[in-house]
Amino acid sequence: KLQVSMSKMLRNRGIDSVMAEELALIPGMDEIVSLINIYRNAREGNFDVVIIDAAPTGETVRLLSMPDTFQWYAGRIMNLQSGTLNLARPLIKAFLPSAEILDAVQELSERVKTLREVLGNPDISSYRPVVNPERMVIKEAMRAETYLALFGYPIDAVVCNRVLPKGNYQDTFMQELYQNQTKLLQQIHNTFAPLPIWEAPYYSHEILGISQLGKLGDVIFGAQDPTQIFYRGQIQEITRQGDVYVLRLPLPHVEMDKVLMTKKGDEMIVEIGNFKRDITLPSVLANQEATVARFVNNALEIHFTAADADSDVA
Repeated sequence: KLQVSMSKMLRNRGIDSVMAEELALIPGMDEIVSLINIYRNAREGNFDVVIIDAAPTGETVRLLSMPDTFQWYAGRIMNLQSGTLNLARPLIKAFLPSAEILDAVQELSERVKTLREVLGNPDISSYRPVVNPERMVIKEAMRAETYLALFGYPIDAVVCNRVLPKGNYQDTFMQELYQNQTKLLQQIHNTFAPLPIWEAPYYSHEILGISQLGKLGDVIFGAQDPTQIFYRGQIQEITRQGDVYVLRLPLPHVEMDKVLMTKKGDEMIVEIGNFKRDITLPSVLANQEATVARFVNNALEIHFTAADADSDVA
């Protein structure tokens, strides 16, 4: 509906119909629609569990960041209905979206808000990075855990795939491969603790079909229900220490010099690499100044004090 309304508006401005269709494509809209369809299936009870075999880290994080990105842009568009702009509306009418488009944005924004709450609710959703006992793959899984934590998506377990079974290997190549895997498996358990680590064995054939997947599930989880929540981690929280408020964000596997933070009014923008998250601060922090930031136990702690207070900036 939103795309149709925008395309119609562009055609009315004299833009070619084909070009209007292309310009009306909102970046990230395909991802938003996909997530909404997944949520609808889960909400309507069409399935007991909805499982998403996600793409590599970059694409997955881009997908999961879309609700936040869309909400940010939708908020800016809805601000066009503010009282100040209403006074100027007759003068800039040609440049403003129509009421139909604004209504469509508002409707979609409400759906996306509900979707975002579901994706971040540890009672409903969980995320499980899959890692192979290989150095580069371990680093990629660490990035995935960092970015998921940045956007507040709950991780309840890690699956380690392609694990060689214990055995008395006679071949020198297999002996070295097994010994190397053993070291990397220990690294995985140490790195992702306290998350439970589930190991999937290395098979000589591809796992295809419901029957083989069921057998693999039995091997990995045994008698436990794989749909249960295995771990509930730390969440974003705000505490008060005397006259100082502390905003705590769990961010594992990241160094302080890799994090860029900007405070604008009631927004705290946290950037790590190519991804950023806009955190809407509660009113108690909106008028305060961010004075100190440091990592404590795999979490970023940002200290806020009154704007006129004397403090050192970290």
